[in-house]
Amino acid sequence: MTLEQTIKDILPLDYEAMARAKVHWDSLAKPLNGLGELEKLLIRIAGIRRSPSIDLRHKAVVVLCADNGVVAEGISQSGQDVTKIITENLSNGTSTVCHMARAAGADVIPVDIGVASEVEGDRILHRKVAYGTRNMAKEPVMTRAQAIRAIEIGIETAYWCQRQGYDIIATGEMGIGNTTTTSAVVAALLHAPVELVTGRGSGLTTEGLHRKIQVISDALARWKPDQHDPIDILSKVGGFDLCGLTGLFLGSAACGLPAIVDGVISGAAALCAARLCPTIRDYLIPSHHTAEPAGALLEQALDIHPILDAHMALGEGTGAVLMFGLLDAAASLYCNGNTFDDSNIEAYQPLS
Repeated sequence: MTLEQTIKDILPLDYEAMARAKVHWDSLAKPLNGLGELEKLLIRIAGIRRSPSIDLRHKAVVVLCADNGVVAEGISQSGQDVTKIITENLSNGTSTVCHMARAAGADVIPVDIGVASEVEGDRILHRKVAYGTRNMAKEPVMTRAQAIRAIEIGIETAYWCQRQGYDIIATGEMGIGNTTTTSAVVAALLHAPVELVTGRGSGLTTEGLHRKIQVISDALARWKPDQHDPIDILSKVGGFDLCGLTGLFLGSAACGLPAIVDGVISGAAALCAARLCPTIRDYLIPSHHTAEPAGALLEQALDIHPILDAHMALGEGTGAVLMFGLLDAAASLYCNGNTFDDSNIEAYQPLS
């Protein structure tokens, strides 16, 4: 599935299915809009699935794994070997998100889209575009063709998840240095000051943070990515994980598979997807407020309103995974709750 064809295949949400879901919510023996944002999210899921019948039992966390050449500039506390280790841990079930996913009844699907070395594991989808990106401090991180290929891998992964029978996915990533690439992409997309959108990532000193800001600023000044062209931005200062996530959002929308936005990295990819196809905005299911500085700006740009605020900054899709439990609880009521007729209770009426 090509990027161009995928964008053509993305339709507006099914508003008839959403209206029917709203009617069903209002028929249940509870106060109108009693579950607040959770009711709205399930109505949106009905629009994505193009049916008021909602089943979220089969869940997956899709984690795009890739290395970033900018790590050579000392902008991270860890080296690239950690990306390989955690990618393999995602496969064997010992990484952080794996424990949380098991609690939520979700499968973890690591995708090697650009790890800098070979990785081994039965659950890894091997989709490597290259062995990591180039260093943005020295040259553009990838070619435009590589960026498009990585986006299309994300699209293909969404369709793969649909064929595997998943009802909903959470989006995650793993790659040392990817808060640097994310800050660069967000600064370019929003034409925002680098220092406003750059944080300490997994734990930089103040000196390290200043170095990170300088590296990003210099790269943006040198390569001059086009604010109006997300692919140009991704190819000059992005990462393969960001490209893959961008495609994952596009592909999920095209095939009617609900996808949950995780933190700042996932959010930056969602904004790239929305710039390529504005209809995507209606498909985005937010999860949590991120501790990274760019988070609030991304939420504003995407007009999404996360309902969790736990000051998380872990990555791997961990914030998105927490949404599974909330959505499951809401879906249980939606699918099984007594109606006013069942309960012999007079239905609530909308207030004027």
